[in-house]
Amino acid sequence: MPVETLSIRNRSAVGRFPSVTLGFGEDTEEEKEEPEENNAEKENACRRWLRKVCPCCCPKPNDDDITDTLMTGIDEPEKEDGINGEKPGDSELDELLLKVQSIDLMKSKSGENRTEHHTDLYQSDDFIIRRGQNFQMWITLSRPFSPTNDKLHLELKTGPQPTVSKGTHVIIPLVEELEDDRWEAAVVKQDDKRIKLSVNSSPTAVIGRYQLIVETTSTHGQFVSKHNPANDIYLLFNPWCEDDTVFMDNEDERQEYVLNDVGIIYHGTQDQIAERTWNYGQFDDGILAVCLFVLEKSGTPPSGWGDPVNVVRVISAMINSFDDRGVLEGDWSGDYWGGTNPSFWSGSVEILKEYHENGGHPVKYGQCWVFAGVVTTVLRCLGIPNRTVTNYCSAHDTDVSLTTDIYLDENLEPIDNLNTDSIWNFHVWNDCWMARPDLPAGNGGWQAVDATPQETSQGTFRCGPASLTAVRNGQVYLKHDAQFVFAEVNSDKIYWQKNIDGTFSQIYSEKKTVGHYISTKAVGSDERNDITHLYKHPEGSEAERIAVETACSYGSKAEAYSPPTAEDISVEVTMDGDGPEMGKNAELDIILRNSSSEERKLILHSQVAVMYYTGVHKATVRKDTADVDLLPNEVKTVGWTLLYEDYKDQLIDQAALMLTLAGRVKETQQVLATQFSFRLRTPDITLKPIGKAVVGEKMAVEISFTNPLPRVLKAVMFHVEGLGLLPARKIHYGDIGSRASVSLTEHFVPTLPGPRKLLATLDCKQLTQVDGVTDIIVNEKINDAL
Repeated sequence: MPVETLSIRNRSAVGRFPSVTLGFGEDTEEEKEEPEENNAEKENACRRWLRKVCPCCCPKPNDDDITDTLMTGIDEPEKEDGINGEKPGDSELDELLLKVQSIDLMKSKSGENRTEHHTDLYQSDDFIIRRGQNFQMWITLSRPFSPTNDKLHLELKTGPQPTVSKGTHVIIPLVEELEDDRWEAAVVKQDDKRIKLSVNSSPTAVIGRYQLIVETTSTHGQFVSKHNPANDIYLLFNPWCEDDTVFMDNEDERQEYVLNDVGIIYHGTQDQIAERTWNYGQFDDGILAVCLFVLEKSGTPPSGWGDPVNVVRVISAMINSFDDRGVLEGDWSGDYWGGTNPSFWSGSVEILKEYHENGGHPVKYGQCWVFAGVVTTVLRCLGIPNRTVTNYCSAHDTDVSLTTDIYLDENLEPIDNLNTDSIWNFHVWNDCWMARPDLPAGNGGWQAVDATPQETSQGTFRCGPASLTAVRNGQVYLKHDAQFVFAEVNSDKIYWQKNIDGTFSQIYSEKKTVGHYISTKAVGSDERNDITHLYKHPEGSEAERIAVETACSYGSKAEAYSPPTAEDISVEVTMDGDGPEMGKNAELDIILRNSSSEERKLILHSQVAVMYYTGVHKATVRKDTADVDLLPNEVKTVGWTLLYEDYKDQLIDQAALMLTLAGRVKETQQVLATQFSFRLRTPDITLKPIGKAVVGEKMAVEISFTNPLPRVLKAVMFHVEGLGLLPARKIHYGDIGSRASVSLTEHFVPTLPGPRKLLATLDCKQLTQVDGVTDIIVNEKINDAL
């Protein structure tokens, strides 16, 4: 007797149940013509047989455990193809099933969900919410929901292999009363066939993009809604939730470090602090998708994306292209052929979108402030409070000594091939805010993270998050990379002189040369906020010395400290005002002090070199030697001048120079040594808005600039952009003559109301680091009908 077959699945289910052979042909005419009673009898027998071999496909009515069984046993394609046993002709059963007809996530930017979750600024119609917080949704069913006879639950899936145990497959049960700190849903309103759910999410949930489906179970079977990409849920970190590890309790700080999409990045030198405005643009349309794309490109499992420590570490690695083909390729050569000069960028949006559009091909080129600006964009977009931080006189320790070592030859001149440690005029990184349950108590709060590729951390070019508290106290053994950050802000600078036998002796140390004016934009204003005290105790204080000694005891040169020598002669370099201007002579003052009651004679060696801002030597432009006599208790000022002709052909991006002084006192053999970095100031671009700024109405801006050099600027290019004003635009201007002034006019149409900033930069071979900014208040368009 032939075995009867049941067409309960379509062909997409082939292979899912290898131990059971089921037919997929249409029912024969002979079967259809049988009496109704026989059909029912056979159906019951067959369903009993199917229930025995595959209980998940043919459940017993009113089985309390059916929901749990189906949640983990059936994958989504089967649910979409009708695991509830539907087929054409089953009209009676079809009508009795509790079907999901539509889902309304109430995702309007101005609606309750988006505004209460502080995601209404995202220029996207996606459903974007924050974890650990309640949200509302409507579900329209095929018939009224019966709490007594019907069951319903939600399922969320994220990542390539959603798994319940890893938090990437979330099952949200329907309960009578909601409790905090867990995934739950409750019916709060019923309107005929519509029910309104209030849903709680876990404050430790994995962030990312979730697919949503709804499952219902009734006495007549089960129904699973099809996945609709329009109902995907984007879940972010939540600084407004006390149970989230990124919680920040100050609303002004949340507004600044999460919601502010424009900021200031500081550069220059400690004596010439300069600033540039940066468009973070974390709410720009498509940026959230790019941020999640970056996480996916990292290859890290989504199950780890619920821990901000892990996410920050991944982003630190992925923003640079070393190791993992991340977002930005670094270049400090001065030759940016095939890419964009790092100083030409004025925001992150253009960079991130280019990376995404090119399928994850690194964007050329970035330097530290660009890496840091992009990190701020990504972390704020994902919901982690973050700020861009600049450290002046920032040490780069290459040998884990926690000291900055300068090697001199027998004539007190630098030995270039040994001087691998360097002190950058400035270095830009990031602080992010989070609890650190993985560290001893008291180390939460601000954490330093650096995406600029300098040294590897666990085999990958990344740095942090390192607790600022740990750095401040010299606890460099605490993860992650506290020792490197400590050296950047508080290492001692030790000078070594080569001996005749080839060995080196420590001849001098400077204890206050590293880590000055650590700066970030102030909360709620465009002022500079000095946060040096968060990174280190006051220079020279007992607490600071203890921190240094504690840290260096874990370094590779713990024995470097030697007894102090006579120090009755001191040397200092000063500069008037804001410092020398590009295209003019540079003038400095060397101040020598004799604190003894005896005359002193010394030989002073000076050397000035063009430097990359990273402290790497490019070219020596002048050397001098001078004999200096100092009377008892005399303070002598020696003028020092560098002619434009000496440096004009050697300048690079940051127009940075370093004066190195070294000398020896004849009477006492005391060694003097110091280094002074300075930059040649560049002019600003002037931006003058023309016309009234109104959403949707055309206006213009006049861009003016004066060439400060006695030479022609070749192939000048301007770059203009402003969030809500105009997307990034490049203007090929051409040549600008010697000392010439130029102006041009650009038209644009504002798209967003409120206070906005318009930025401009200039780039050419002869001059970089030229920028400008203007504030524009955009008004809403007045309705003509009014």
